[in-house]
Amino acid sequence: MLFKNAGILDGELNYRENQFLAVEGDRIVYIGDRRPEGDFGCERDCSGRLLMSGFYNAHAHSPMSLMRGYGENMSLNDWLFTRIFPFEDKLDGNAVYWGTMLAMAESLKYGVVSTSDMYYFCEDMARAVDESGAKANISRSVTNPSGQDPEKLVSIREAEDFYRKFHNSAGGRVKVDMSLHGEYTSDRPTAELLGQLTRSLGDTVMHVHVSETESEHRECIARHGMTPAAYLESAGIFSVPSIAAHCVWATDDDLEIFRRNGVTVAANPTSNMKLASGILDSANVLKKGVRLALGTDSVASNNNLSMFEEMKLLLVGSKIAAGNPEGVSPGDALRAATAGGARAQGRDDCGSLRVGNRADLILVDISQPNMHPVHSIINNMVYSCSDGNIEMTMVDGRILYDRGEYTTIDIEKTVYEAEKATKGILSRL
Repeated sequence: MLFKNAGILDGELNYRENQFLAVEGDRIVYIGDRRPEGDFGCERDCSGRLLMSGFYNAHAHSPMSLMRGYGENMSLNDWLFTRIFPFEDKLDGNAVYWGTMLAMAESLKYGVVSTSDMYYFCEDMARAVDESGAKANISRSVTNPSGQDPEKLVSIREAEDFYRKFHNSAGGRVKVDMSLHGEYTSDRPTAELLGQLTRSLGDTVMHVHVSETESEHRECIARHGMTPAAYLESAGIFSVPSIAAHCVWATDDDLEIFRRNGVTVAANPTSNMKLASGILDSANVLKKGVRLALGTDSVASNNNLSMFEEMKLLLVGSKIAAGNPEGVSPGDALRAATAGGARAQGRDDCGSLRVGNRADLILVDISQPNMHPVHSIINNMVYSCSDGNIEMTMVDGRILYDRGEYTTIDIEKTVYEAEKATKGILSRL
């Protein structure tokens, strides 16, 4: 496919006007200001449009789309124990499949091409992702609050089996990560065993919640004499590439732990603000040399999967947290939402428009009123652009969403089945 007359945000986030971009198979094969030689099949005039990398959501729980708006105006603990956990106790594979498919439809509409997901019924999630054509790093979340023998935990066996069956499936679109839910939902033997398992697999990512709330952070210090980040490092969790979600209450010493272990902090500004968990000082994360990515968390605590909203709130929140309007730039936010997330997912050939990279693209209508005048296209993309500006989403060279239409998802059936599954669960509560 050949895109012509397009504005482009290239691999360095430089804006280039009137460009050609050619896709062959699943790769970008040409970017330039002259028409490339050869026949690329379908051509698309992108006048008044901008091509950029799709978004990489670095922390989510996709099946929780079934709980959108179900628990509002509550503290995190109340929200979890009175609304979310009872609902989740009634989930089955069918509900998880349709919840995931609904999340994939929303993601593609919002330009999200790949998601780091932490949940269970993972095979049903993988089936939905595969059929949708999207990408995901899916992990079976491991908890052990009662301190059972971790060698006998069903969740660890399921995580390993899922890895063996599905890692790098769907042509590499589906990757399998490992996940310790968090320090506070497990014990040291479980963390150590999961860390050992992840190291033995050799090519997977660890995904874990870290210092999301002040109480979680302080109670870990009371239990172990160290912060969650220090505890997780001591248990071997960060001995592989890792995504640490939230990190709102992480200290400077914690950030040094992340830096030296190559851990990516996945910021989730909307969820953290909505649950009054706090505001991550993203400027300090970057200042300390720590990798930064961006996540939505679940729609149960967000309530959508908009990365444009997350980028704007990341910037606004960082200014409040640091008391400094200059700490995080729009370019930093764009990198976190694209290349930062792709790198955290182990997708090194994704996340930026470069020749040879995967063709994970979104086409943004920049002719609309909210995008003018243009003093800086980068500023407009982060502060002014909205999901309504997204015209097309392409994953691995395949158009999955275009001008309101899905090419792989029966959206009417998906909405119907998701509603049906939700009502069935509510009737059993």
